[in-house]
Amino acid sequence: MAAALACGPEAVVSHRTAAVLHGLMEYNGAKTDVTVPGCNSRRRGNLIVHSSTNLTPADVTREDNIPCTTVARTLLDLADVVERRRLERAFDQAEIMGVFDLGAIEDQLDRNSKRPAARKVKAVLNEHYVGSTPTENELEEAFLALCGRAGVRSPEVQQWITLPDGGDPIRADFLWREERVVVETDGGRVHGTAQARQRDPRRDQRLTVYGWRPIRAPSRQVFYRSAELEATLAALVNRA
Repeated sequence: MAAALACGPEAVVSHRTAAVLHGLMEYNGAKTDVTVPGCNSRRRGNLIVHSSTNLTPADVTREDNIPCTTVARTLLDLADVVERRRLERAFDQAEIMGVFDLGAIEDQLDRNSKRPAARKVKAVLNEHYVGSTPTENELEEAFLALCGRAGVRSPEVQQWITLPDGGDPIRADFLWREERVVVETDGGRVHGTAQARQRDPRRDQRLTVYGWRPIRAPSRQVFYRSAELEATLAALVNRA
């Protein structure tokens, strides 16, 4: 709110900062993104002040009573300041949260067709199945990148498996349904608890009984010994 007020009555929080307000991404940068009417972008202390000549009232909303760009405008603006994969993750998160509005995004593309961001957003819409890779943390994101290096097809992400034993459904971090391979990325914060040490083996046992191959991918292996996992995935997924 202070950033918006500091830049004038028509200023709104935008880009990465608006994405955080909407719950579309995490951002730990020290700079706050603000958009103001006009033609000159500039840096101002801890603010990155973007300018826009076509920001309309329809592009503005409020989150926690803070004036900010709408989800659709925020997704467009993000394309100017983040790399492709982070943009895909923001689109996935919008879909998961139920705030992804294709019509509103197409309206943004029509009105901002000459912006480089418009080309990037069109590429995401054409090449990425929105909502298909909603990783929840950097460990899962690193594993998804590892899959690409291993030469295996993209897995389903955060999907549920219902087994015939009548027990609780199992949510798989990564799933190759046809090959019946399930990978769980094991971060110490979640899987290092006493409860998880009791739950996880039983989960694997249930999957194995019904023909699934559960694989655990510890964080240290994902980050520091990834070649081992790449070989394992290639053997299990490609050979199947």
